[in-house]
Amino acid sequence: MSPEVFPRHIAVIMDGNGRWATEQGLPRYAGHREGMNVVREIIRECVDVGVEILTLFAFSTENWKRPDDEITSLMTLLQVYAEQEREELREQGVDVHVLGDLSRMDRPTLDAVANIERTTRGGEIMRLNLMISYSGRADILGAVCALAKQVHEGLLDPAQIDEEAVSRQLLTGDIPDPDLLIRTSGEYRISNFMLWQLAYSELYITPVLWPDFTREDLLAAVAEYQRRERRFGRVSST
Repeated sequence: MSPEVFPRHIAVIMDGNGRWATEQGLPRYAGHREGMNVVREIIRECVDVGVEILTLFAFSTENWKRPDDEITSLMTLLQVYAEQEREELREQGVDVHVLGDLSRMDRPTLDAVANIERTTRGGEIMRLNLMISYSGRADILGAVCALAKQVHEGLLDPAQIDEEAVSRQLLTGDIPDPDLLIRTSGEYRISNFMLWQLAYSELYITPVLWPDFTREDLLAAVAEYQRRERRFGRVSST
């Protein structure tokens, strides 16, 4: 791996848990549980290879439309994950941030989220963003509303609103945009995930279902990223 072209920020759409469970003849809950185990291993690998920021799309606002029993299972798994992993994440130097609209979560899940953030606060090795109840469109809309409020209150001149001003108001406003987006399960869409932030991210689509995603798959994505020329709309000189 060439450190000079290593992605500083990797984002992942972790797709395929339900499909994996169906292929195994198991309930969907089993796929989500296996996916949680993969999260643990991928975090460890990212820490080992020096990724500074890892952002995982864990639960979208659209996922609230799933059957009640599946939502309950997902929230229970989140509680279990936060309780089981927070001390190890702290020891690894991982600073956990849970980003999204958490207003629809039940109290036990909210408490679990608060605990893992509190326990890992200040970790200096890697920042981990868990995007839960997250919508890219809602993120942009929230930023626009915040700017409109500042203009209405006389705190901001509309002429001062530029891309940087919008970026600062996003849930990820204090970190750089992803360099690399990995999507598992072979679907060629970004599913309302970080729509503003992914404008110039390199996309890597793999047919591997998330529960089958391994260290080798992660390193293959990074290697592919390193082979690409990132021009950000510019034309290379000849």
